Amino acid sequence: MITVIGNMKGGTGKSTLTFNLAVWLAHKGCELALFDLDPQKTFTDAIEVREEEGYTPALPAALHADTLESPLQADEVLMDVSMSDQDALDQALLMADRVVVPVAPSQADVWSTQRFIRRIKKLRGDNLPPILGVINRADTHPFVPETRETQEALDLLPHIERVPVVLHNRAAFRRAFSEGLAAFELEPNGKAALELKRLARQLYAQEA
Repeated sequence: MITVIGNMKGGTGKSTLTFNLAVWLAHKGCELALFDLDPQKTFTDAIEVREEEGYTPALPAALHADTLESPLQADEVLMDVSMSDQDALDQALLMADRVVVPVAPSQADVWSTQRFIRRIKKLRGDNLPPILGVINRADTHPFVPETRETQEALDLLPHIERVPVVLHNRAAFRRAFSEGLAAFELEPNGKAALELKRLARQLYAQEA
């Protein structure tokens, strides 16, 4: 399955999410093909740190836009995309079996998500892949209203299904990523680990 992870707005945590899902799938024994189609190459950096530190399971080196047309031999394909390379973004969206959209809790991110859905619809027409919205980087304070408001807004948008798992803005995600680790490897029993595992099981319908 080709899963494209992206949004038109920066700062939604797409590279961190892609990396964590890749490591989770690697622990499940999946053969992976990983694409970093963002010119900033943050996803590539994390993979290279993991390789330098010798962490296992190892991840394959990230592929880039020049290999998009090559035949893919993998159980699961993850593509980290951005607006910085619109040609690669559109090519990935045309290939996608599904699109996962990380959405930070804000009205600006909802507007950006609307525009992203319209872009996918324009490219794919009636052959629209499943589009899954994931609330990411939510405030950990329970009384901040933006998370609930963003959930309600996503539920009203056409052509997108909100995944019923919220990832919060936790230091463990940032620290683990900078060290080439998934959050569940850095703090196996931490809240970030539990959230990521719940999301991965939701997306891939597997047990932990």
